[in-house]
Amino acid sequence: MASDSNFVQTAIPRFDGHSDHWSMLMENFLRSKEYLPIVESGIQATTPNAVLTDTQKTELEGRKLKDLKAKNYLFQEIDRPILEIILSKETSKDIWDSMKKKYEGSAKMKRAQLQTLRRDFETLQMKDGESVTSYCARTMEISNKMRFHGEKMEDVTIVEKILRSLTPKFDYVVCSIEESKDIDTFSLDELQSSLLVHEQKMNRSSISEEQALKASTFTSFLKLKRKG
Repeated sequence: MASDSNFVQTAIPRFDGHSDHWSMLMENFLRSKEYLPIVESGIQATTPNAVLTDTQKTELEGRKLKDLKAKNYLFQEIDRPILEIILSKETSKDIWDSMKKKYEGSAKMKRAQLQTLRRDFETLQMKDGESVTSYCARTMEISNKMRFHGEKMEDVTIVEKILRSLTPKFDYVVCSIEESKDIDTFSLDELQSSLLVHEQKMNRSSISEEQALKASTFTSFLKLKRKG
């Protein structure tokens, strides 16, 4: 069993103004602490005059304690000026809902953002000289933002987008993948791996050609020098 000294405390995501990214990180963090249900659903307290059993009282106190801990995490990672404009801070759900309303925008705004992301996705093309890793990262960044804003995007859509937007030097490997693989089940990881292998081969070939050219140039120089 690992000792406590080897335990690494998970960093709490700090709100930096980018609500979509922060929400994703914070949701994952709260889920890992088993606090996300209390943040999303609230304490669900009983009516003031309700008579509770000992078990119900224990459960209610447990929910309240979880809520306090979740609030503590939110307080730690949201700056004071932002907290001051949140009117209701009684529960972690109050804070969470307020942050979403303030920084994620209305449904109309989210639709507009999604439309912009769709255009960005459609016009996305690999740049000359851009690496496979860089282009895949750019594509996934837009895809993840679209998903966050409600777009139901399957992995196959992203795979097809990457395949049809690579630079011409990848035409051979694209044809090979389309002929030999089932694109519907071909994963993004498999695609990136195949493209990286092809890229490495091209880089090695380019280096070999450059070395051969240098050697040829040097040989020609020596011949001319001897004649002189």
